[in-house]
Amino acid sequence: MSRLSSPSDLSFSDALIQLSLLLQAVSPASRDGFRIHQTALENALPCVSGSRHPLRPASMGGDVCPADISTSTRLVVGPRNQNCILSPSEYCQCQVSCLFIQKKRHVDYIAACLNSVGGIPPLPDHHAILSSKEAQGIWIDGAPELITGDLKLWTALSKVESTRIPGYWFGKRGIVPEPKIPVQAGERVFLFLHGGGYIVLSAHPRSPTTPIPRSLVELSGTVPHALAVEYRLSSTHPLPDRHPFPTALLDALAGYNYLVNVAGYHPSNIIVVGDSAGGNLALALVRYLVENKGVTDVQLPSPPGSLLLLAPWTDLSDSHDIPGSSSFTNKGDILKDMTDKAGFVCHAKRAFLGPHGLEMAATNRYISPASLHPLANARFTGFPRTFIQAGGAERLLDQIRTLREKMVADIGENEVTYYEATDAIHDYLAFPWHPACPPTLEAIQQWLA
Repeated sequence: MSRLSSPSDLSFSDALIQLSLLLQAVSPASRDGFRIHQTALENALPCVSGSRHPLRPASMGGDVCPADISTSTRLVVGPRNQNCILSPSEYCQCQVSCLFIQKKRHVDYIAACLNSVGGIPPLPDHHAILSSKEAQGIWIDGAPELITGDLKLWTALSKVESTRIPGYWFGKRGIVPEPKIPVQAGERVFLFLHGGGYIVLSAHPRSPTTPIPRSLVELSGTVPHALAVEYRLSSTHPLPDRHPFPTALLDALAGYNYLVNVAGYHPSNIIVVGDSAGGNLALALVRYLVENKGVTDVQLPSPPGSLLLLAPWTDLSDSHDIPGSSSFTNKGDILKDMTDKAGFVCHAKRAFLGPHGLEMAATNRYISPASLHPLANARFTGFPRTFIQAGGAERLLDQIRTLREKMVADIGENEVTYYEATDAIHDYLAFPWHPACPPTLEAIQQWLA
């Protein structure tokens, strides 16, 4: 059981991830106790004048709600001197994205809440399968026999190899998570690749991103299952240098091969889906299958029938980090300053790129398909029908829009569905309480039909 030893060192995005994880990880008996902290957290938001919360240090600033306002039915949010009382239905993206997220002073309070219930256990990784009632873990064999072309060169340069990894089956409510293999003809499936900057989070149902596959399998009776791949995470100093590009692509390829050649799904019935960095990985996987279709030295499966990109990280270079861009203007996002050399995003880039170096991100079509660099030449001819989702208040917005433009230019507007949620933060589908989730899932449901 890990414990946060220094709450002041916890970034807001890390705290938000851990808070979401805590709600999924604690036992039902512990959840009742946690509701006290959740209510106190709501009270910690800036609100109209009243007595201070007895559990919150005065140094944190702000006042709590008057006693006659229940936080279970009404939330009070807004900067000091700009108070606004909202009903739950009015607790919209603007408040979530712009007011709550940027209030850094509440990070210490969130961390204190986490510590008060004993911290959270670490997430599972590629080393082992952790049993769960919500999903069925399986082992996915590596697929070294499917490596060819540029992927073979990058694999040799990074000194990585395809190996056995875990995966987790998620099923529609009321059915077993793992489908009966071989699957029935015509049955569709999601191949889910989780986000986390290639350096954190997991495919396990305890991970904060698993509300996404859980939600997706409920949208259509013809897509009742999702396989989440526990790909290997990258790391660099102060941790050992491990699993740089293209390690995650090797693992995603192994997962896709499992669906086709073990589970028996036809490629046209596979929907490759990824959020954030997982969206980057989904693009890379589909690109590899499209570009190497028909090669004779390996027997690659055909490309998938559909591609679903949720807030995808599409440019790991700095080509979109220009004054006036969403990288700088969308400051209310859960992603912090993307140009901060000591920040999460830059650290993730260094870990993922490894021996290839940051320069490779500017022009490599597998790493930065939306790069604006003049030598970048990412084409999308042959890609399947695609749904792209973005949040209007996220820092990745401009690069996601660039991806849409490039894909429309190559495969046509009829093959690209784009959904942008006004004022929504990055990867909001990972937070089921976010008000943009229902309409977004409805749009995806229509796309799946």
